[in-house]
Amino acid sequence: MDYKDLNTFREDMLAGYVAAFENYIMEVPGGVARVTETPGGKVAVMNGGGSGHYPAFCGVVGSGFMDATVVGNIFASPSSQDVYSVAKAIENGSGVFIVGGNYAGDKMNFNTARDRLIAEGIDCRTFFITDDIASAAPEEKEKRRGNVGTFTVFKAAGAAAAMGYSFDEIERVTKKANDRTRTISVGFRGCRMPGSASPMFMVPEGKMEIGQGIHGEPGVAEIDMCSATEIAHLLTDRLMSEVPEGAGKRISVILDGLGATKYEELFVMWGTISAKLKKMGYTIISPQVGELVTSLDMEGIALSVTYLDEELEKCWRYPADTPAFRQGSVSEGAVKRRTVWREKADVVFPKASEGSCRAASAAAAALERMRAAVAEAEAELARIDSVAGDGDHGRGMVKGLTCAVEAAKFAEENHAGLGSLLMAAGKAWAAKAGGTSGILWGTALESAGQVLGNQADEYDTVLVARAAEAGLRKMQEMGKARRGDKTMLDALIPFTESLCASARSGVALETAWRQAAAAAQKAAQDTAGLLPKVGRARPQAERSLGTPDAGAVSMALCMEAALN
Repeated sequence: MDYKDLNTFREDMLAGYVAAFENYIMEVPGGVARVTETPGGKVAVMNGGGSGHYPAFCGVVGSGFMDATVVGNIFASPSSQDVYSVAKAIENGSGVFIVGGNYAGDKMNFNTARDRLIAEGIDCRTFFITDDIASAAPEEKEKRRGNVGTFTVFKAAGAAAAMGYSFDEIERVTKKANDRTRTISVGFRGCRMPGSASPMFMVPEGKMEIGQGIHGEPGVAEIDMCSATEIAHLLTDRLMSEVPEGAGKRISVILDGLGATKYEELFVMWGTISAKLKKMGYTIISPQVGELVTSLDMEGIALSVTYLDEELEKCWRYPADTPAFRQGSVSEGAVKRRTVWREKADVVFPKASEGSCRAASAAAAALERMRAAVAEAEAELARIDSVAGDGDHGRGMVKGLTCAVEAAKFAEENHAGLGSLLMAAGKAWAAKAGGTSGILWGTALESAGQVLGNQADEYDTVLVARAAEAGLRKMQEMGKARRGDKTMLDALIPFTESLCASARSGVALETAWRQAAAAAQKAAQDTAGLLPKVGRARPQAERSLGTPDAGAVSMALCMEAALN
């Protein structure tokens, strides 16, 4: 299916989704929330993540489950602004619990919003799910990513809140559910981004991927295609080889189609899996066979098991009524319809010098050149990113730069200085684009803008180098990455070092920038020889050898385009 503007896919999808389930949900800034107010005294629980996973994440908003969901672009983390806005929409004085998958972008954006809410006096906590056993070894469980088991953990958190648990108890139950949940998946065909005719990654003919992620990340191994019965045994054997300490014999099980696997095929496999589990002595509680966490139109299967105790079983069985999941009979008594919370958005730019306003106009033009360059390279950035990641980097950068350009134009029209324009552009990038690149680029631009200010008559190499250093420090602080980790920092660090060296030598700004951009270009291409140590590409590190990092490539491209 073709779309006129992929930049608005998320917004168009949400509008239609709310129209389809208006008795359950309403749109709020950043996502969707229950159409009724969060019951008094109840901790508000919300989840979130990128689009492309329905029924997760927004399909489980309703009684006995989530109070709201923050929705990002396709496979991209929601922005910190959207997380904050959704939390404000459902907060009722008892605190907000934000639950998501263990991904760098989610962690940065969710935690940034959490800290902002805490600063306002709102009790807010975050939790990140680590159920995917293929993404890290047992001794490094904290590095595992979220997979289909997120559904079970979300259910535990939502049920505990609905039963009136205290915040501490909800957090404890959620952690226990995560610690007792394991997931493994297989993929037969890569998913396609909306409007694209080609899959994000290719599975060779006659092969299948073991352990691919829910964002389209390719798996950790390829094996020969098996029969349905053989796949059922493979998934069960691999999953049940890692049993939590002290686990009993009562389990909840999800057999999940990832977007294009037929229900009838799942039922064929479930016959084998359920019989095998029962033969192993397990009692299966309320199994779920179908689509609960998808990956657009990926053809694949995931098997997830949670080892239940009495408390987790009660949470799993607890009644729920949402657009995509209904269980038992729900009765909450009289509840009020929610009113939509919206943040005031008055913008007043401080008075700036003439020199700063001229520099601001130049910066706005530079951002537009960056946007055009990245838009032209979008398909190639997606290809590079999909080798070992999720393939969304090009789309995320285009959306982020588009938002930044719009904010910069508004600032320029209102006579903002250079510092204010960059801060406005950075805030818009982080607030509206989401994802890892969104918050990193956005906060870096804001930091640079703070250094540059609005009063200078001229901006020389020394001042610009100081601003670049401030942006680099913010990226390092937010992303926790270092040189050699195969990230955008591998291009930004050489760029900044070159700019600083030129500043010390008295080199003019334009020449210094071009030299720094060339250093960034070389460093970006050199990342082809590195293994990723952080982010979504880490579990498929070996696959990325020979391919440069998409974030480093786009960074270098932007630095070069800024002056051309």
